[in-house]
Amino acid sequence: MKLAKTLLLAVGLALAPAAAHAQDAPKQDTTTQAAAPAADSATQAPAAPAAEAAALPETAPVLGVGMPTNKHIVLQDQYTPNGRKAEWMHDYVLVPMMVGISVLVMLLLMYVIVRFRRAANPVPSRTSHNTVIEVIWTLVPVLILIAIAVPSISLLAAQFKPAGKDALTVKATGNQWYWVYSYPDNGGFEVISNMLQDKPEPGKRTRQAADGPRLLAVDNRMVIPVGRQIRLLTTSNDVIHSFAVPAFWAKIDAVPGRINEISFTVEKEGVYYGQCSELCGARHGFMPIAVEAVSPEKFVAWIKSKGGTMPGTPSQPLATPAPEKPVDATTGTDQPTPGTATPPVTSQGGQPNGNN
Repeated sequence: MKLAKTLLLAVGLALAPAAAHAQDAPKQDTTTQAAAPAADSATQAPAAPAAEAAALPETAPVLGVGMPTNKHIVLQDQYTPNGRKAEWMHDYVLVPMMVGISVLVMLLLMYVIVRFRRAANPVPSRTSHNTVIEVIWTLVPVLILIAIAVPSISLLAAQFKPAGKDALTVKATGNQWYWVYSYPDNGGFEVISNMLQDKPEPGKRTRQAADGPRLLAVDNRMVIPVGRQIRLLTTSNDVIHSFAVPAFWAKIDAVPGRINEISFTVEKEGVYYGQCSELCGARHGFMPIAVEAVSPEKFVAWIKSKGGTMPGTPSQPLATPAPEKPVDATTGTDQPTPGTATPPVTSQGGQPNGNN
């Protein structure tokens, strides 16, 4: 019984909050503070208004621009150089070829149905081969594939061409089920982007018409400047996601533990929408992407409103440091001014006394 009481007492002392044994912190020496000279207002570090600036108004989306449209079966309008090349290839290379091949096959099928029907051929032909026809149906598909491959390879090379040294770097990190955009070139701040709900919820922002279409509107957009190359880096914190914006002709996987890269240049201001295009879990369909392309001037203002900085901008002057106290070269210890020495502090935060 005595052993049990001893064990319980030991456990209670071990789990007791350490604050119960803490000593009062020493009071500041007001006389020493008063003796310190007042800092010159001209040398004080200025406040950081950028971090506290009001958020800039968001650009209102335009119906049919950068978003899916009802009864629309063709590509979205493209707003990047690579997108326009791909749109041209789709409209003037692939579609005509598909239509031409389909029409040719249908005409040949109709000819065969009519020409070799039972009434016209009571005795079936016993032809085993035809060298000319066989050469044609071998060479024609090869030529078609070459005609498609040449512009395709050129387009793929342009899509994955490394960004230039002046490109703006934006890192998109996929999470279940939201995106985080960071700006390494502008101070490394982050923007967390979640889909806006249509149903009102306490403490949450509800989607409005100016935010964008249902299931595509977000609370914080990825903001980029027009006319400047963007180096988009993608990765993931959990499972594989995919960053895809059809109006930019941009799609790249976000893989955990790996950084993927793609570059593009947006040519027109506006709001452009996309979605995660890799099955990533239960709420995969509720992980939209919204990119707001703005003028360079507005982009600079937005960066400052988020507390970021622009490359090459001189840093703000810091407060002039107080003059250092002289150091004894022989002992390496500070030499305090006579009459202002501060009593030494114990390891527990109190001043020593004769009872310790």
